[in-house]
Amino acid sequence: MTNYTKIFILFLFAATAFKANAQTNTNTSSPYSRFGIGDVDPQLLPQNAGMGGIGVATNVLGGFSTINFINPAAYGAINLTTIDVAVFGSSLKLSRDGQGSQRSNNFTLNHLAFAIPVSKKSALSFGLVPYSRVGYNYRQSQQNFGTGFPSDTNAVNFNYSGEGGLNKAYLGYGFGIGKHLLIGANVSYLFGNLKNFRTTSIPSLYGTFDTRIENSSSIKGLNYDYGLQYMFDFSENNRVTLGYSGSANTKLSVQNSEFVSHFTTDVEGNENIPLDSVVKNIGPKAKLQLPLIHRFGLSYKMGEKLLIGADYTTGKWSDLTIAGTDAGLKNSQTFNVGAQWTPNINKLGNYFALVDYRVGFIYNDTYLHVNDLDIKQYGFTVGLGLPLRPGPTNTSFYKINVSAEIGTRGRLAHQLVKENYINIRLGFTLNDKWFQRYRFD
Repeated sequence: MTNYTKIFILFLFAATAFKANAQTNTNTSSPYSRFGIGDVDPQLLPQNAGMGGIGVATNVLGGFSTINFINPAAYGAINLTTIDVAVFGSSLKLSRDGQGSQRSNNFTLNHLAFAIPVSKKSALSFGLVPYSRVGYNYRQSQQNFGTGFPSDTNAVNFNYSGEGGLNKAYLGYGFGIGKHLLIGANVSYLFGNLKNFRTTSIPSLYGTFDTRIENSSSIKGLNYDYGLQYMFDFSENNRVTLGYSGSANTKLSVQNSEFVSHFTTDVEGNENIPLDSVVKNIGPKAKLQLPLIHRFGLSYKMGEKLLIGADYTTGKWSDLTIAGTDAGLKNSQTFNVGAQWTPNINKLGNYFALVDYRVGFIYNDTYLHVNDLDIKQYGFTVGLGLPLRPGPTNTSFYKINVSAEIGTRGRLAHQLVKENYINIRLGFTLNDKWFQRYRFD
């Protein structure tokens, strides 16, 4: 076993253990995650994230077989057993007019994915990726709450918080027809819990009962992704690829419950053990209607030296309903542009000529409309693909992929929160010639 394989296995177990330990913790700190089903994850490899999130019309990157979550048709271009694991970290600064700013940092497993060639033109992929994240905590205060008179100095604090999210376990298959067409699909099982808390307290009246209401939604069900890519070869080293992928507007099962508790706080503001609690309401099983999502992509590839691409995504989030209730979202549209440059993958004596250099840009007119304003997101991305020395038999190939995204969401107007963020993805990719005796040709 090579040292790189040992490092990869250690990285894999460490990331998986961290994910298991963090299942009940929040992995975002955005107040915008309280809407709908939370912040919907773009499901990006560091390879794609470094190029502005493009991927609808990409498959092999820098000579490496790549597990492309954005378009399952790309599985048809995988010719080596591939394992890809990555972690995700974010640093978030929240600002609001007249209320200063605050910072938070989060870290979690980004994905764990496998792909196995079935024939020379097809591959099977499976793995676990995040689908959405919920994590927020903010407070609103109301003065003169008891009587409304200026002489009434009682202030009531309303604290809103949330945690949880949805995960996506998928199984996909992609295959090629002829030399130019790739087709693929995923069947996914979405599961998780979304929890929202509302706490009411009167800090000036020591000994009074404070109230916390917890609304919890347990969600699970199947979803489907599908896609295709068509490649136009103008010469041996010049290729244009058109891509399309979509996500079906399936219905998931949702079980809602409401849990109410009363408690007191001590003189230092610490909560005492709840005095009483009751499950006020457990609703019947209902349905959550996901939106229909369309993605379109175009890329130009010059051998393994240069890749330039652009994606356009539209999501019909206005159709999102939870237990028959409109989630209050609007339709979204996202534009991604990016590029990758690899000086010379055959120049083994010059390491920097083997490195993948990536750059990109994101514009996202999100599904959020808050306080009469559309919430928009802008991001600039960079990334690197850092190859490691192949295994002793030249059948194992390794690459470290890292990406950084610097951007903003929201703005300082209409009592909105402006987010300035830095997202980091760090991944490890293994390509190996396992299972070379295909069952099918």
